[in-house]
Amino acid sequence: MVEEGETAPDFELESDDGSMVKLSQFRGKKVILYFYPKDNTSGCTKEACDFRDSVSWFDDLGIAVLGVSKDSIGSHKKFKEKNSLNFPLLSDPDLDAHKKYGVWKEKKMYGKTFMGTERSTFLIGEDGKIEKIFRKVRVPGHVDTVKESY
Repeated sequence: MVEEGETAPDFELESDDGSMVKLSQFRGKKVILYFYPKDNTSGCTKEACDFRDSVSWFDDLGIAVLGVSKDSIGSHKKFKEKNSLNFPLLSDPDLDAHKKYGVWKEKKMYGKTFMGTERSTFLIGEDGKIEKIFRKVRVPGHVDTVKESY
């Protein structure tokens, strides 16, 4: 599991526009990397729309926003279009990035245990180091909390 102050693990994932995105291509720029469980679910939609509504604020500070889930590119395209999202959604079907960041976890719901994505956000500095980690994110007010970190 990664910790604050460590170099953010690099990855290369396909984006909703079909391009390949490497985290290292953002060196020299701050990045908000957020992992979410599933496209088109209520919490994930609310979180994505909150980031969407704040993208111009982040852009003004030179901060890129990247969303990551294990959903397919097709699912990401529909989710992005339906909600007018204005930042890349990256597909991690093999869970490579999820595992590097320690967000693929055992979860419990309604008495059942299963593996799933722990909603988490990583603030990465221009130097590629993790400045702040938010784990077990609760969606209401999360983006405002991220903004307060800047």
